[in-house]
Amino acid sequence: MIMQGGWVETGIAAGVVRGFEKDGVARYLGVPYADPPVRFAPPAPRTPWDGVRDCTVPGPNAPQPARTFGPLDMTPILGAPRPGADYLTVDVWTPGGTDLPVMVFVHGGAFVAGEPGAPAYDGTALAQAGVVLVSVTYRLGIEGFLPLAGGATNIGLRDQIAALEWVRDNAAAFGGDPGNVTVFGESAGAVSVGCLLGSPLARGLFRRAITQSGNAEMVHSLPVTQAFAGRVAAALGVPATAEGFRSRTVEEALAVQARMIGPAIGDMREPDGSDPGFGLGAFAPVVGDDVLPEPPMAALAEVAVLVGWNSEEFRLYTVPLGTINALTAETAGAALGAVHPQAAELLAAQEGTPGERYTAALTELVFAGPSRRLAAALPGPTHVYEFTWRSPSFGGRLGACHGLELPFVFGTLPSCTGQDALAGEDPPAALSTELVAAWTSFARTGDPGWACGEPRRFG
Repeated sequence: MIMQGGWVETGIAAGVVRGFEKDGVARYLGVPYADPPVRFAPPAPRTPWDGVRDCTVPGPNAPQPARTFGPLDMTPILGAPRPGADYLTVDVWTPGGTDLPVMVFVHGGAFVAGEPGAPAYDGTALAQAGVVLVSVTYRLGIEGFLPLAGGATNIGLRDQIAALEWVRDNAAAFGGDPGNVTVFGESAGAVSVGCLLGSPLARGLFRRAITQSGNAEMVHSLPVTQAFAGRVAAALGVPATAEGFRSRTVEEALAVQARMIGPAIGDMREPDGSDPGFGLGAFAPVVGDDVLPEPPMAALAEVAVLVGWNSEEFRLYTVPLGTINALTAETAGAALGAVHPQAAELLAAQEGTPGERYTAALTELVFAGPSRRLAAALPGPTHVYEFTWRSPSFGGRLGACHGLELPFVFGTLPSCTGQDALAGEDPPAALSTELVAAWTSFARTGDPGWACGEPRRFG
């Protein structure tokens, strides 16, 4: 299949695709796994094409507004918007061969941003380590996670399931073993993986899973999300129905979505008084349909799972914008109280300035605590890690923040290296080599290199 330094072609169920070879890895970019999306409808199987489809350049990504983190450049992680209608696609990297383990990556971005073609997600290093990497584009924000009357629910998750079905049917064409699939994701991608672990529609589509800084708890009930949909509809000036939203363009919907932050979101607390999204955003999977008939934590599949988090996750959200310095005891208490009923106790359990207490409390609430609970609840073999290496960026204050492990896992440190870049100016290449080996070993055998029940710290 691979021709050194030239074009490569392979046949899949829908037709022939052309990619290119570089550094011993063939890559196929923007390979369709479904038809172009119909708004607020489930994904449809891909219509076959005639001739050879060019997959040598990145395809369009899901519609999304720009997302910024102050002076910190997150483009290597979030990518850049590329408009286009035919965006239900995957990117594939393969070293060639047969019966190779397959890793399917679900990107993060708070369910409103991100794309598999971001520089940090280049699959060359993982493929060179002996796996087939498949990265998935799925619908985001209003188009992917807003339940509307007359429309499908959990559309973004349905897209991911359709992509996993595509992998089952087409992995062998790229040298992969469809019986040895590991699905992995970071942040919202890891929440997606947590949901896939609890979805009856995803049963049998993967053998192993990895959650990086995500969990199976960040889901909303239908009533809370439907009330939010009503607020979005009012801002857009349409009924909260699929037909109403289709009467506005995607661009008009995105403009409203970009304004649905902070107080505009409204109350997203569940009956227990807490917001599962902890104020990070209102777009998330919902419980109560055929994708998630019950909370994922109550229906976890018995597969091998690698679960982990970064030791200072929430610094990504408070350090670059200066929030960690600006918060007072009063404003920190008010911000946390808006999403959790025990704000005072949680802040009192931390140390440092009010901003540092708030940041540490949110790291525990959003990432570390739910990840530990997921690891404890999983019925199959479970390995746990904590990423502790601290970025020197922002005077060393960025620390072991959210997303920092990604260029280490993908072996793409140059994409995130530089003054005040995510990984700083001289990140340790040896640590990246270690993570690439651990992740690909887990995908190959279910063993990342340390025993179950013994958390592994990387740093």
